[in-house]
Amino acid sequence: MTLLTLEDLTLRRGPCPVVEGVSLTVAEGEFVGLIGPNGAGKTTLLRGALGLLPAEGHSSLAALPPEARARAAAWLPQVREIAWPVSVEALVALGRLPHHDKGDDAVETALERMGLGAFRDRRATELSGGEQARVLIARALAQEAPLLLADEPVAGLDPAAQIAAMRVFAELASEGGAVLSALHDLGLAARHCTRLIVLSRGRIVADGTPREVLTAETLASVFGIRAHFADTPEGPVFQPLDTLEGA
Repeated sequence: MTLLTLEDLTLRRGPCPVVEGVSLTVAEGEFVGLIGPNGAGKTTLLRGALGLLPAEGHSSLAALPPEARARAAAWLPQVREIAWPVSVEALVALGRLPHHDKGDDAVETALERMGLGAFRDRRATELSGGEQARVLIARALAQEAPLLLADEPVAGLDPAAQIAAMRVFAELASEGGAVLSALHDLGLAARHCTRLIVLSRGRIVADGTPREVLTAETLASVFGIRAHFADTPEGPVFQPLDTLEGA
């Protein structure tokens, strides 16, 4: 089942297109990494897909009424600041608002998935930045939407927390949901995503499995780097090695 359809989506800043003519689908079972250099349009694309920015073209999510959209997709923005001195459990429970219920089981599952069981009674504003990021991921998980759109969800997390979060996203996909996430860490993307979409100057330039997408040619032309990619008994390993001369 397709959970997101974009058709010729274009978003502009003034007369200039930031995202231009993007068409894609995201289906159940996919963990899609949206990758590209800074300024490629990843955040703009995600916000346009959700209907948070005016856009030309079509987004199946943006076409939904707000309440139906909140049940269809959870949104985790890049800026993650917690301003309210409420408990971690109360903050995670806000993910249940689209469903008009407390969703105790969903909240409990989200807390456990993000390793926050021992934090439930602590004030969220008293946690470290990385811990707050995990709380906000848990809030999105508690929403129990079939699709999760996330903008740099593992930025600022320590390595163990990054891996744990990426595993959770992969589990959501394996359970029949889907994740579309902007990512900068190509190593994590190669290891955990089922599919990568490369965005450059607002356009899709590659779409496929990590092995199909992270080619020497694409890495050179889009990112200006060379890298090592190996299939190992423990899964794919991708490591950027150096920038290209003149990149």
